[in-house]
Formats: sequence, C-alpha cells, structure tokens
Amino acid sequence: MNAPADIDLHRLPSHVGVIMDGNRRWARRQGLEAAKGHEEGLQAAKEAVRAAVTLGIPYLSFYTFSTENWRRSVAEVNILMGLVRRIREEFDFYRAWGVRIVHSGDVEKLPDDVQTDIRATVEYTSGFNTVVANMAINYGGRDEVLRAISRMRAAGQWDDPASLPAEERVKQYMDQPELPDIDLVIRTGDRYRLSNFFIWQAAYAELVFLPILWPDWKCDSFYEAVRMFQARPRTFGGNK
Repeated sequence: MNAPADIDLHRLPSHVGVIMDGNRRWARRQGLEAAKGHEEGLQAAKEAVRAAVTLGIPYLSFYTFSTENWRRSVAEVNILMGLVRRIREEFDFYRAWGVRIVHSGDVEKLPDDVQTDIRATVEYTSGFNTVVANMAINYGGRDEVLRAISRMRAAGQWDDPASLPAEERVKQYMDQPELPDIDLVIRTGDRYRLSNFFIWQAAYAELVFLPILWPDWKCDSFYEAVRMFQARPRTFGGNK
C-alpha cells in the first residue's frame, strides 16, 4: 500500500483515537443481527491499522467497550465480550503488520477469561513496534481519572504537600502514561460527541465526525480524516 500523494507525511498526527460507532445501525439496515455488525466492525478496525501503518502513524486508540456499555442488553454484552475474546485469534495479523497491543480500562472488572486473553495478547505482541494499538476495553475517561487518583493516593503522591497533583504527575498514573496525547479523534456513525473517550488525553485533539457507519470504514476513510486534520491550524490555546 502507498500513501496518498496529497497527504503531507511531515504533518501527521502521532496518535489517533477512533470511536467506532454505527455497528448496530449498519446491521439493522442490512436486515442482519447486531452480531454481524460488530463482526464487520472488527474488519474495519484492521483497515484503520493498515492505513495508519501505510502513513507511518505510530499510535492508535480504539474505543472497544466502554464502562457504559454494560447497560446494554445481556445478549449484546455477550456478543461484545465474544469479540473481545477473539483478540488472541488475530496473532497472524499483529505479526504481519507489527502491531503491539496495549490496554486501557479497568481490566479487573472483566470476565476472568477475557482478562487472560488481554494479558496474553499484550505479552505476545510486546516486541512488535510498527504501530501501538491501545484497546480501550471496559474504559471510561472519567473512570480512568478516578483510578489514577486512587493510584496516586496509594503511592503517597496525593496528600504530600511536596507532591501536589500537577498535570504531568497525574499523567504518570494514567493507564498508558507512555503514550502521547491524542492529536486526532475520529468518530463514525454521524454522532457528534466524545462519549467519555480519553477526556484527559484528547484535551486538544482535533475532532472529525464522519457520517459513515463503522462497518463501512475503509482505508480511504482514514485518509479523509487525516486530510481534514491537516487542513486545520493548531494553536493549543495560543494566538498563532
């Protein structure tokens, strides 16, 4: 695969977050069960990885299962957990594309076998270094901040007058502190909200909302979002 000629490879986002919305609506429009929409969504995620590798973008974060998704029906939660369990079945893909998997979210509240699959995948892919795919599973932005504060308290970094919770110190206690802040957030499905997605890391991210439903996502969709990113000035609160 070759990068499109009209994308400036010197002005790429380092970290792209993806809110993969529209799986259920896609399935309904096709007259299919919701499970098929989520299944197709997995293939769309692979397209996003391929596009990122082609451009040379080193970090991706995928909103896979939110802390609020537990409110869905038991049947749909089971479908989503089934897809998460498949994370170990994609080893050939990870190897072929150099994908290192990391995890954000409260892993301890997931089913035991899902915890095992996530940890095994993180370990198996730890040596791959083409692109980092941060899987947000049982993840919520507010929940992550609260868990970071708990870690700070446990480490004695909260009440110590010499260790006030400055921004960089708090970041050290987030789920994946080594990842850079998110530069670009893409949301599909014609919805215009962040839905508790990495609210700390995406504080200055450019937001791109696309009407396409996630299962219809292709590499060209990723390129379109990057073009929109590159067309915007980024001042980070300054007056450039």
